[in-house]
Amino acid sequence: MTDTSLLEALTEQLDREVTNKLQTEKLARFDANPEEVEQGLAKLVLTLIELIRQLLERQAVRRVESGNLTEAQIERMGETFIRLEARMKELKVAFGLENEELNINLGPLGNLL
Repeated sequence: MTDTSLLEALTEQLDREVTNKLQTEKLARFDANPEEVEQGLAKLVLTLIELIRQLLERQAVRRVESGNLTEAQIERMGETFIRLEARMKELKVAFGLENEELNINLGPLGNLL
């Protein structure tokens, strides 16, 4: 199964489960606190960035293993991933997030990351 088809399958499954929960359970009252909203949004955005980063790294490894890249291209990709990882660490510190907090539990599907 490709990364894209896996992501599509997970998205469809998550959509079905959320729809089912919304139809069968009462929603908890939402108290909007600006600080918590900022934290939650940061967590969501960083989770998505981390997911995309991991997918891109897997694709990069496949491209390297295929032997179709020059040494310069491989070096540039490596530097890019190192910089992205460093920036992610900075952002997690800035928002007080740990790696474990970015790993969203998808219920029966398991963890996202």
